[in-house]
Amino acid sequence: MKEVLLVGFGAVGALYSLVFKRSGLARVTAVARSNYNQGVHFKSQKFGEIRDWKPDRLCSSVASAADQAYDYVVVTTKAVPELKRTPEILSPLLSPEYTNRFSQPTYILLQNGLNVERDLYDAILKLDKGKPSIIGTALYVGTNITGSNVVEHNNVERLSLGIYRHGDPTTTENSACEAALLQDLGSILQKGGSATTIVPEIQRIKFSKNFWNLSFASFATLTGYTLPSLFRSPPASNGEQYDPYVHPITAELVQQHSLPAIKAIMKEVLALGHAMGFPDSPDGLPSSTVETIFENTAGLHRFPDSSHVPSMLLDARRSQPMEVEVIVGEVVRMGKKYKVDMPHIDMLYALLLVKQNQILGRIAAREQ
Repeated sequence: MKEVLLVGFGAVGALYSLVFKRSGLARVTAVARSNYNQGVHFKSQKFGEIRDWKPDRLCSSVASAADQAYDYVVVTTKAVPELKRTPEILSPLLSPEYTNRFSQPTYILLQNGLNVERDLYDAILKLDKGKPSIIGTALYVGTNITGSNVVEHNNVERLSLGIYRHGDPTTTENSACEAALLQDLGSILQKGGSATTIVPEIQRIKFSKNFWNLSFASFATLTGYTLPSLFRSPPASNGEQYDPYVHPITAELVQQHSLPAIKAIMKEVLALGHAMGFPDSPDGLPSSTVETIFENTAGLHRFPDSSHVPSMLLDARRSQPMEVEVIVGEVVRMGKKYKVDMPHIDMLYALLLVKQNQILGRIAAREQ
């Protein structure tokens, strides 16, 4: 039995606690809010309806969970470095009190954005307890918390796993030790029902996933409208009703200006990826990525039943901190490093910073 600690018991954390526990190969400790003492009610198209579910152990803080060794520590907190960086969240596990008693675990970061592993890598390296063991991920999952302890999940759940190699996006073969580690973790997740894939180089997978978040999620957040506002035809005259949709009044202007702007954003990301060394090939970052993501997204949101709300837009609506820095800001900084011009992304970042500034300001005012 592997000892697993889940840090961040929102919708994603709860779902993967369930996956680890379902495997029968892991004992699960979760850092969770007190309202989860009553158990989690899962409503999942993939895993079924499960009431009053609990992990093996619930702790109120990372500090209270730092009383034993773990094989894996899974971080599912939202990556908002403006408020708290990952090493600060995990500080009890990085303290001398812990590291003198227990070996460092392998950390798995189930977080959106790019370079989210870097701070933790640097912090572990400073411990002088050996090379940091960090697994990066690219996660596609449709889950939200809809009540104090209700986790709703559709049938979308795909997870890619790969070793985080600090500053090296070009090594594309796992060593024997890396392969064994990934296989151990992957087999647990797969037995628990997860659609998990092991990859030889995770950063290009994460980079490809960030195309969508940076372009479509940012656009939705800034306009306040979900993606059918770009693609869905008006309701039929037979009484069908839904909103939003592309109104005929300015449909041609949306076609001429809005949609090309989204493609331009993705083309800037593509240029950055190629400048970083990702090859223009099927196993790298093919130039077809822009059209593929655009057409796949359009195909999903042309239908009347399209109801997905990007997480960044959901955060904005709830006046909660958004993952602006790791999804958009990091791309801007990487663009400067690799001398790639990205005027569209610069503008997205500038506008999102204003929204984030107001959200964080209101939070700070409430806490005074």
